Amino acid sequence: MFLKKHILATAMNKTLKVHIALFIVSLIYGATFTIAKEVMPLYVKPFAFIMVRIWVAAILIFFFHSVYIKERITDKKDWIKLLVCAVFGVVANMLFFFKGLSLTVPINGSVLMMNTPIFVVIFASIFLKEKLAIVKVSGILIAAAGAVLLMAGANFTFNYQTALGDIFVTINAIIYAFYLVYAKPLTQKYHPLTITLYCFLIGSVLVIPFGLNEFTEIGWSSFPVHIWFYILFITIGATFTTYVLNAYALRHASPSLVGTYIYLQPVLATIIAVFTGKDMLSFQKMVFILIIFLGVFLVSKKTETT
Repeated sequence: MFLKKHILATAMNKTLKVHIALFIVSLIYGATFTIAKEVMPLYVKPFAFIMVRIWVAAILIFFFHSVYIKERITDKKDWIKLLVCAVFGVVANMLFFFKGLSLTVPINGSVLMMNTPIFVVIFASIFLKEKLAIVKVSGILIAAAGAVLLMAGANFTFNYQTALGDIFVTINAIIYAFYLVYAKPLTQKYHPLTITLYCFLIGSVLVIPFGLNEFTEIGWSSFPVHIWFYILFITIGATFTTYVLNAYALRHASPSLVGTYIYLQPVLATIIAVFTGKDMLSFQKMVFILIIFLGVFLVSKKTETT
């Protein structure tokens, strides 16, 4: 009986850690849309920002991995898989997202990223043979409906002026969904920081042809203090921290659950706006937020941590 209770408590503790990790990721990403837009393209162009982002994160991950993990890739076949993860999960993902965000408005980008969980379910059913359980699909659709309703009052519109940026952000959503599914088997084999390290080391080389020209144009001396803080937030928070936490969550949960947490981003954005006095929390918005939480709960219920 004691052993059974201990196993149950351990599983619950692991589940809680996964949800906390995904919540932190959603909180950081929720702020990224607006903060990144403050930096580019006025101070740093999109591809140069990606180069800075990847290189800084790679250095940080290399340091922490060298000190605390020290794990190596044991199977030569996994290098190909890591290359695919680096291309889709780091380089292409970031290039399309930041270029798209520079050509559209933050609210559009946030709305379009809601496509990610839908594509995660599709890719997971194809590559991981996950069953399209009614409860899981219903949870994703419920969370999506709540997110759209919550953001319906925001000032977003799709038109020819933002069309190219909107297309790029949508491509990013599809690419990121594929990465979440494709990286799942690797997370079962290696430590999350090991996967993240090699993805960023490979990515730091692949991104050079895209970002080098724009990188040489950066006027570092012209940056106000707050822009430096924004860059630190993006490179350390929205890159190093989120990728490590996402890799950890993928190790213990399904890609569907990880992807569904994207629907919490508008919730957190709303809460932040309320606390900063830029919005008011009405009864209607509270209902929409509860709908999102219900959807995430349903997905979580059918994708317990392992």
